[in-house]
Amino acid sequence: MAKQTKSSAKADIPFEDKLWIAANELRGAVAENQYKDYVLSLLFVKHLSERYEARYNELKSLLNDPQSDYYNASSDEQAYTLEDKLEYQVKNVYKLPTEATWPYLLAKANQDDIKVIVDKAFIAIDDILAEREPDHKGLLPPIFVKSQLSAVQVAGLINMFSSDEFSESKHPETDLYGRIYEYYIGKFAMAEGSGGGQFFTPSSIVQLLVEMIEPLSGRIMDIAIGSGGMMVQSIKFMKGHAESLNYMVYGQERYEGTLRLCKMNLLLRNMNFSVKLGDSLLDDKFPEVTGKNGADYLLMNPPFNISQWHSEQLSDTDPRLFGNKETFTTEGNANYMWFQSIWYHLSTRGTAGVVMANGAMTGGNAGEKNVREHMIKNGMVDCIVQLPEKLFLTTGIPACLFILSKNRDGKDGLHRERRNEILFIDARKLGTMVSRKLRAFSDDDVAKVANAYHQWRNVSGNHQDIEGFCKGATVEEVAEQNYVLTSGRYVGSEAEEDDGIPFEEKMTSLTDKLYEQFGRSNELQQIIKQNLKSLSHGS
Repeated sequence: MAKQTKSSAKADIPFEDKLWIAANELRGAVAENQYKDYVLSLLFVKHLSERYEARYNELKSLLNDPQSDYYNASSDEQAYTLEDKLEYQVKNVYKLPTEATWPYLLAKANQDDIKVIVDKAFIAIDDILAEREPDHKGLLPPIFVKSQLSAVQVAGLINMFSSDEFSESKHPETDLYGRIYEYYIGKFAMAEGSGGGQFFTPSSIVQLLVEMIEPLSGRIMDIAIGSGGMMVQSIKFMKGHAESLNYMVYGQERYEGTLRLCKMNLLLRNMNFSVKLGDSLLDDKFPEVTGKNGADYLLMNPPFNISQWHSEQLSDTDPRLFGNKETFTTEGNANYMWFQSIWYHLSTRGTAGVVMANGAMTGGNAGEKNVREHMIKNGMVDCIVQLPEKLFLTTGIPACLFILSKNRDGKDGLHRERRNEILFIDARKLGTMVSRKLRAFSDDDVAKVANAYHQWRNVSGNHQDIEGFCKGATVEEVAEQNYVLTSGRYVGSEAEEDDGIPFEEKMTSLTDKLYEQFGRSNELQQIIKQNLKSLSHGS
């Protein structure tokens, strides 16, 4: 079992106000849902530039140090080494031309043509990225010249991010750029509304999933990868717990703009990854990641309750399906196609942690129920965690966690045999309101849920059912509940059935229906009055 430590993923940024001021430089000239394209792209360039400058200075020092293997008194030889791209690549650094470095942009910031200068830097860096990895072509498209931003606004952003507070070299141990990136992703998700959910999962939920499944090495996957937060947190956990790093990240994302964010995020962390563009439900880009070559850990937060996902385009012989397509799919909801895709991509000992709408625990549609029963009867479901409301910035849909595992036979020496059991955790009373609309888990909340799971799962554990919080139930007990997985039914608290439709949507629908009935009532009143009038005249 991995050692238990508290995560610092939610450490404060001491200059949050300045970060939001920087974003406000764009207000009025750029739509809020495009803030990230400008701000995060500039931060990405600054990051690459600082990495390049640090390696350049390191090489220069080594070339002038008589004790170094690099020592060379010849100015020509020194110049050759400093221009050698491989000397930078060995440190996972990109050699940049002067006109693509941050000091150059800063020196030119107050020029009227700064937008042209920035775009030229983007084009140069984009070519450099693609030279090493063709898949990265298009990561930095030239977007400033065609924008409505003024030269003064662009200069404001460059000057803002040029202060020491935003320098990685001045804060080498703080994961500065990763924290800034996370801050902006969260803020932009709030600004974007429902669309922001396409690329952002609140950090406390990600932290909880990672702490529960404990990724330590191997292949890690997210087939709805968004901005890559699940993978970033997984590797952060690995660095804090594993003796050595040995991993590869796989991911797929449907939206091109979000994919660019993801790649920048993973490049910022120097991660090993293969991330591809495409609809994971209908166009699986990683069919080879399965079986013994499958994902050892899979974490994801897929879009909830997708209807009309074009299941008719799915092949009848798609290897991900548990059986006949008619039996195991429904056009009305893609939730259970996600589960089948996840199971297909897990390795023979793999474990998955998935954020899912509450409706997935109870859905009565034939296709959904067939998949859920199949998963339960075949020992796929390891744990269900029912989450409190208001954890998400961008949706009111209540959610839960599904932990699926192919490692339930007790043969790895770490985890006990539990194929005929499922752990239910009701976490609806956990979390703290950090704003009027948003709840977040504290480190203690995360530890409480993760520890309950580990005590139940691990050979060294000492699990005890806790009334109102957690219970290990048998598959037979779940069958008696008609295969409904709502945690409250098992842990002893009141079971709140939920169809996964936000209250606001229900209220709007009910109000519309009520007004419709009012209208119908008025029509009936007029008909009755006319009939009474006819009867009166007839008499």
